[in-house]
Amino acid sequence: MSATGTPERLGPPLGVPGYRLLRLLEPPRPRRIADSPRAALLVVATVCIGAFMGQLDASIVSVALPRMSTDLHSGVNAVEWASLSYVLTLVALVVPIGSWADSIGRKSLYVGGFAVFTVASAACAMAPDLALLCVFRVVQAVGAALMQANSVALIASATPRERLGRMVGLQAAAQAIGLAAGPAVGGALLAVGSWRLLFLVNVPAGLIGVVTAATMLPRSRDLAPARLIDPRSVALFVPVVGLTLVALSLVAGNSSHRAMALAVGALALGVACVFVRRERKAPAPLVAPEVLGAPRMLGGLLSAFVGYVLLFGALVAVPLYLSGRGHASPAAVGLVLAAMPVAIGLAAPIAGHYADRAPALVARTGLAASVLAVVAIVVTQPVGAALAALLGATGLGLGAFTPANNRAIMLAAPAGTSGAAAGLLNMTRGLGTAAGTAIAVILLG
Repeated sequence: MSATGTPERLGPPLGVPGYRLLRLLEPPRPRRIADSPRAALLVVATVCIGAFMGQLDASIVSVALPRMSTDLHSGVNAVEWASLSYVLTLVALVVPIGSWADSIGRKSLYVGGFAVFTVASAACAMAPDLALLCVFRVVQAVGAALMQANSVALIASATPRERLGRMVGLQAAAQAIGLAAGPAVGGALLAVGSWRLLFLVNVPAGLIGVVTAATMLPRSRDLAPARLIDPRSVALFVPVVGLTLVALSLVAGNSSHRAMALAVGALALGVACVFVRRERKAPAPLVAPEVLGAPRMLGGLLSAFVGYVLLFGALVAVPLYLSGRGHASPAAVGLVLAAMPVAIGLAAPIAGHYADRAPALVARTGLAASVLAVVAIVVTQPVGAALAALLGATGLGLGAFTPANNRAIMLAAPAGTSGAAAGLLNMTRGLGTAAGTAIAVILLG
């Protein structure tokens, strides 16, 4: 600063001979995409690639289990671990990863997760036996957890409060489209080749996702102070989630005694996780108390759980119901079932726009509409076009509810904890998926 109070010029003054020529020859400083006025939309477009792939991968493998059982010389029950190992790992890790991301940074974890997911997908396609396939699926799930735990948090960090609903709605639409496309894409790939194509299809899409994420995602600017997560909390929390998911899966498989034993074990570990003794200078808990204690946080997570129970319960119950009646072809079942995720994909972006204006009204109306539609399905037991219409109504309700509720959860999270909140939201989705599946199987025998 000069004596007159004006800032001093850095470098040679413009009057120096040749300086103007050097300035002209100097290449322009590249403009970072994150500084663009449309940065939020670019972030959402990038995250939607991972959202689409994550749901596509979650639903695409189920159609290939019989073919995989034959090629790998294993029973169908054993091959189901190729899906179960993925889900268990993914759901158990999203909360720890989300909490770490609040201090470490979300972009690096997201890009690294996309790379891990892509490499593991190629390894799954080349797995020589079921054991290695399950190992590679676990690695693939680690990559997916790194993406999913940070996706909503990246959107929330890059989007102004008044536009968060519509941006989250776009991501919800991408997830719904991936969920709807999974069985169709899986069936088409199986028609032309081996089940290994179901994993190879992730490789080119994953490479595009890695490059796009590394280029377009901004670095996190709202990180919390670095903190060491209590390893005892993680060591107790991960088995709690895993045992709960396995218990729900066993309920769906009519193994009620083993499911009860695992549920008791999960409850005991959960109690230990809550009441674990904490010394004065112990590391920070896995989820900061102010996150769960934030207004509307627990209510939003519970509502999300109900929404996912409705969604995946219907996705499991409808094929069982139609096949039980014995007059519906697999193609007809898929066509009827697609009405719900397609409706979600159509409703979510529009509902997200209105969620920014009246979030509570949109969320409550959407959830109520989906519940009424499911009740109507149970009471009337429709088939054909009537069933498709009611499933579409369920999807419209969930498409309205999801962006509004996700917006409320992310805005309720205290500053610097959006990763933990996003991790809790993704864990709720996994638990709701398993619970909806178990309830559907129990009700339909």
